[in-house]
Order: sequence, then C-alpha cells, then structure tokens
Amino acid sequence: MSSHPAAGRTADGGVLAVVRRGWRALAWYVTGVLGESDYPRYVAHLRRVHPDAVVPTAREFWRDRYAEQDATPAARCC
Repeated sequence: MSSHPAAGRTADGGVLAVVRRGWRALAWYVTGVLGESDYPRYVAHLRRVHPDAVVPTAREFWRDRYAEQDATPAARCC
C-alpha cells in the first residue's frame, strides 16, 4: 500500500474534482458580480448587528437598493 495521498484515485476522479472546483469558483464569482448573494449577506448582517431590526423581504431589499442607485448614480460608469 502506498503512502502517497493520491493513491487509489483514478485520473478521471482527479480531473472531475478539478472541474468541480473550477465550476464552483466560477459560480461563486458570477453570483458575486451579479449581486445574487447580497440579500442573504444583508440579512445575516442585520441579524448579527441589529437583532431587533425588521428584516425586509427580498423584494423590498431590491426595490430599496435600486431606488438608492437611481438616487445616487455616481457609483456607476454610465
């Protein structure tokens, strides 16, 4: 029996692991760029820092966020 960490793994298993890891990294990046994780992160922040605050629905969060972006467009390129 070999003491090498990859002993017993097939080449395909290693390739699949790399592909899965790459796919997860890409998905994490895309959802971050698109802002998909913003609402859950905001809710976690509210519960941690402001436990008595009313948590808005996802719809309310996005409506307020877009209203704020429209009111202060300086952060955008266009």
